[in-house]
Amino acid sequence: MHILLTGGTGLIGRALCRRWLAEGYELTVLSRRPQSVASLCGRSVRGIGQFRDYGDDPLDAVVNLAGEPIADRPWTHKRKAQLWASRITLTEQLLEWLAGRTQKPSVLLSGSAVGWYGDGGERELTEESPSVTDDFASQLCIAWEETAQRAEALGIRVVLVRTGLVLAPDGGFLKRMLPLFKLGLGGPVGSGRQWIPWIHLQDEIALIDFLLRREDARGPYNACAPRPVRSRDFASSLGRALARPAFMPAPAFILRLLLGELSGLLLGGQRAMPARLQAAGFTFAFTDLDTALGDVLKPKDV
Repeated sequence: MHILLTGGTGLIGRALCRRWLAEGYELTVLSRRPQSVASLCGRSVRGIGQFRDYGDDPLDAVVNLAGEPIADRPWTHKRKAQLWASRITLTEQLLEWLAGRTQKPSVLLSGSAVGWYGDGGERELTEESPSVTDDFASQLCIAWEETAQRAEALGIRVVLVRTGLVLAPDGGFLKRMLPLFKLGLGGPVGSGRQWIPWIHLQDEIALIDFLLRREDARGPYNACAPRPVRSRDFASSLGRALARPAFMPAPAFILRLLLGELSGLLLGGQRAMPARLQAAGFTFAFTDLDTALGDVLKPKDV
């Protein structure tokens, strides 16, 4: 199978490359630094800087994960423009290139996030649930999905993966939290009541592979474990995994003062459930947060 990945040098993309290389797939990664792709993703992975550099080689699937990290810095007007361009503008460029190809892939799997729903409060959210707020993160995800779905008009099956918070030992939001928690200074965010939809990296990779192969899979899928937890429970679980106290809260007013609009991403939450994945027969390896964190934070990582 020939697969083109955007965002292939990121946390999820690198793990996908490791899995698919082991299965003998032909992989190409679009990157701003194509010369670094082989060292990051695998020696046999080809790096390209523009879509047209792919050439006329066969193409079976596109996995579109590119996007600037959404929570790395406050959402200034400039930062919002960067976030928009890295997702929506790049996806528009992808569709324009695909439209011009004689041979088209059978499937486009495009990234999204549970932020699509906005702050869901106590509501249980499945893929049938509407978006409940119009904050920037929700607007970004909605536009990203709507752009990707235009590939259906080209005869390409489109799958949308709404990912929760990914647990991994070598990147993502957990890596940013660990320093404080290791010092015993971690704790819940705001009230601690907001829901956190989480997923182990292993399950994220497995479900992407599952949806790519399943010919009847299309539309949105919530990529999160079937047992979301509240912020205070997540903090307690992480503290147990590290054998550290975890009772130092991050007050809402301080987060709003420091982060501005971005604070809403941390103070809100989604009680998201992977209803469509489970209905399709996907089995999660990690459904218990303590077990998942114990696996991610093995002794060599603590």
